[in-house]
Amino acid sequence: MSNPYSNGRLIRRLLAMTWEYRWSCVKVLFYQIVLLALGMGGLGLTGLGIDFLRHELQPATRPPDWPAGLAPPAAWSALGVVTAIAAAMLLMALARAGLNLAYGLEVADLLEMRVMVKLRAEVYDKLQRLSFRFFDDHASGSIINRVTGDSRSVGNFVNNVLFQSLIMALSLAVYLAYMLSIHVRLTLACLATTPLLWLITASFSRKVRPAYERNRDLSDRLILTLVETVQGIAAVKGFAREKERFDAFQQANRTVREQQQSIFWRVSFFVPSTGFLTQVNLCILLAYGGHLVIRGELPLGAGLIVFAGLLQQFSAQVSNVAQIANTIQQSLTGAQRVFEVLDAPVEIRNSPDARPLPRARGAVTFDRVTFGYKPGEPVLEEISFAVRPGECIGILGPTGSGKTTLLSLIPRFYDASRGTVTVDGCDVRQLHLDDLRRNVGLVFQESFLFSNTIAANIAFGHTAATAAEIESAARIAAAHDFITGMPLGYETLLREGGKDLSGGQRQRLAIARAVLLDPSILLLDDPTAAVDPRTEAEILEAVEHAMKNRTTFIVANRINTLRRADRVLVLEKGRIVQSGRHEELIRVPGAYRSAALLQFGEGTGAS
Repeated sequence: MSNPYSNGRLIRRLLAMTWEYRWSCVKVLFYQIVLLALGMGGLGLTGLGIDFLRHELQPATRPPDWPAGLAPPAAWSALGVVTAIAAAMLLMALARAGLNLAYGLEVADLLEMRVMVKLRAEVYDKLQRLSFRFFDDHASGSIINRVTGDSRSVGNFVNNVLFQSLIMALSLAVYLAYMLSIHVRLTLACLATTPLLWLITASFSRKVRPAYERNRDLSDRLILTLVETVQGIAAVKGFAREKERFDAFQQANRTVREQQQSIFWRVSFFVPSTGFLTQVNLCILLAYGGHLVIRGELPLGAGLIVFAGLLQQFSAQVSNVAQIANTIQQSLTGAQRVFEVLDAPVEIRNSPDARPLPRARGAVTFDRVTFGYKPGEPVLEEISFAVRPGECIGILGPTGSGKTTLLSLIPRFYDASRGTVTVDGCDVRQLHLDDLRRNVGLVFQESFLFSNTIAANIAFGHTAATAAEIESAARIAAAHDFITGMPLGYETLLREGGKDLSGGQRQRLAIARAVLLDPSILLLDDPTAAVDPRTEAEILEAVEHAMKNRTTFIVANRINTLRRADRVLVLEKGRIVQSGRHEELIRVPGAYRSAALLQFGEGTGAS
């Protein structure tokens, strides 16, 4: 199977991406053609002026060749002719300055930034549509780096590779044609080292690409170290591990630097090599070109001096090969990582004949469901049970037994490997995904709040909700009182992650957010796991209100929470080992009774 991210395919995709801005590209190339013509004209006028002055001082020398026979009037003085030539060169210089400004603005503001901003938006949009499995397989540092650094590398392709390559090719063709028109043998002699330059460039490109790929991986690790330290700062400080985390960051930082130094070493060797070859060309020009001038085969001004200017411009463009070769490897490395995100399969998507689900009754059935995050490693095996609309199901089990995984199959965060999950008798894979998820309210063990107002956080899933609807949801979640006690009430702006709230307050806002959707099915993933008994009582009171007239699944390890369930499922190693009401399970030996005895002690838990 051919490599979908070979250099050729990556370049074709980058060119196709740039094609959207083809008219801006044409405009930029037009600027460059005019700039090139003005540059050639300036060189021609320089040689013309030198030949004119030489003829005026030494009349025996050959007179200048006026372009298109446009010789100045005989009445003009020598000073007048020279002044006219200088004025024409000044006008060309001013025109070049203006066009260079227009070119820079067009490339930077209209092309490079457009491509980069659009690409970032596409990557961000695709990330939101990818399944949880993608995020399981990729560290957050790598994802952040692909949206930021890699997208910037792809944006650099437009100016520093695409346009520079076109400009270089166009310029080299014009300069080469002009030099050949002056003297063929001198041109071939001065450019004899060019094939060697292309060989060096090809060798450099082959060796530096893997180095850039390695550099991006190391940068991912560096960003991940930073993200983990910021997110886990409480643990870092609580265990006095600041020095160890700093050492880990320093090591990651040092590794990136050392790897970059190896790239810089290659670049530092490559660039002077190309520069040395261009200097060899100039030496050949002085030696052979001077010989031709002495023999009278080449004029001085319009010949040797103009040829020297052309060769310098030619060499300057050739020297850009080093920069282009280096930048294209960075761009291709970044492009591969970005396209890997854009090409990642969207595993969870609507089926072609997806059915709408305006308002679910709330009946949920698992029929011989098996699921694993990795092939051959099932987390759930042969899970079967049915839930009536409005029923509350408690789920108990040790860590790793598959409790959260079971919940995640209902809103299709993942699809079952075998078996079916149905809502109101319809396979969830046949339901419209947005409709399904709007019928499911979620409260996680650690509910995430955004840096926004309290009202906006409650209305996150229902942005069109009125103030009255938001307040009603907050009352159901027992959150209204503490919200109104804050300085700006519902308009209070929360810090990142809701750090200015207690754990219980955050959970009640999460319950309000779920209730505002008025879902038929409510999933509560151990909402009281990390709170004190008083806060637990407050959250459970909110849960009692939220559960009314809804099918509810509540994962919990506390028996007090599970007492509220109509039925409890006990999981062990991905299988249901017990099922029944609290009063039934507490009386029979098994995992549920053992958990109750551990929490309440002999005698108490069985009452």
